[in-house]
Parts: sequence; structure tokens; C-alpha cells
Amino acid sequence: MCSLGSMKNIVFDLDGTLADTSGDLIGAANSCFIDLGHGALLDPNLDKLTAFHGGRAMLKKGFEKIKVIWTENLIDSQYSKLLEHYMENIDKETFLYDGVINALERLSKNGCTLGVCTNKPEKLAEVLLNRLGIRGYFKAMLGSDTLTVRKPHPFHLLETINQMGGERETSVLIGDTDNDRQAALNAGVFSVLVTFGPEGLGVTRMNADGYLDHYDNLELVLDKLTKL
Repeated sequence: MCSLGSMKNIVFDLDGTLADTSGDLIGAANSCFIDLGHGALLDPNLDKLTAFHGGRAMLKKGFEKIKVIWTENLIDSQYSKLLEHYMENIDKETFLYDGVINALERLSKNGCTLGVCTNKPEKLAEVLLNRLGIRGYFKAMLGSDTLTVRKPHPFHLLETINQMGGERETSVLIGDTDNDRQAALNAGVFSVLVTFGPEGLGVTRMNADGYLDHYDNLELVLDKLTKL
């Protein structure tokens, strides 16, 4: 029995929530630009937020920087190369946010059921979670291509909860973007957004049910949800 009262099922987003993956994502996009002779177009710091919007968003951003009029065919041709490079270098610069492992350990010991609902392709998410040493904490893990829909579609989140053996009334999604907030809202699930992700405190404009500034404080934030 989970000791957090009604919050029994804790679902996590991956990129920007459990781990900062921006360095390797930007590296994969820059490898495409370098191969095309443009050099590294994306800055690891200035373009971090774009990285969390996905591979295609990074490619478009890079081409726009040098005023290349891109087409979807161009983006598609480079996207496959980006994924190949990313798979080979998926954990070179990626790191878990401070306190993640301790928080997962505490939740597990307290009887909570954990899952991951991410818009990262399933194969990449599985590899990364295993490389980071945390895959074993999660009863279910659904990626962007596990189903025919993905966040913010509610079924992506609801099916994750279903595979965890839980119910939406006793579940919460912890994420870092409005995409996560909308997915939770659409599914009728509580939402918590981290303030140490790519947008920082900017996420407070999104009217989530709670905000998390460090994983050491996760239980305090979850406990507040039971009083809403």
C-alpha cells in the first residue's frame, strides 16, 4: 500500500523531467548539420529548450538559423540520420537530475507504482532508461510509438496507468512542459511540473496542480495533491 494516501501511481515523463538529455540530442542534430557542411548550428545552452521539442524541431531550428528553406522531405531525410547518431551516443552527456534515484527508491519502498509516459520513441527510451540504471523501477514504459497516439492525447497517459494496474483518480503525471500538463488535463489526472527543467520557473504559467523544485521534495508535493 502506497504511503502517499490517494497518490498511488506516479507516472514520469523522461526528457527534461527525469534526465537532462539535451546535450546528446543537440549533438545528434549538429552531426547532421556538420555532415551537410554547415557546422554545428545549435548551441547546447541557447537551444536547450528546442532539444526537448524533438529531433524535427531541432533540424528546423538549425536550418532556419542559416536561412535554409527546409521541406518536410529534407527534414525526414536528416531525421533518420539524427536518430542513428543519437542511438550510438545516447548517454554521452545525458544525466539524471539531482535526487532522482533516491526519490524512485523511496517511492518504491513506500509501495507506490511507477511508470514512464514519454514522447521519445520506445526503443530509445528503453535503451536510455537501462543505461541510466533506472528501468527496473518502472512497471510500465510507453514511448511515442508504442500506441497510435501520444501525449497530449489522453489515451497515451491512460494506457500507461492501465498497464501499471492503476486508476486515473489515484494517479499523477510528473512532467516539464505544457504537453505534459495538457495530457494530464485531457486524461483527468493530476499534474506536477518540474521547475528545474528546460523552462525553469516559466512552467508556473501553465496552471499545473503542483510544482517540484527538487526530487528531495517530491513526497511533500504529492501529499499536497491529496488535499486538493
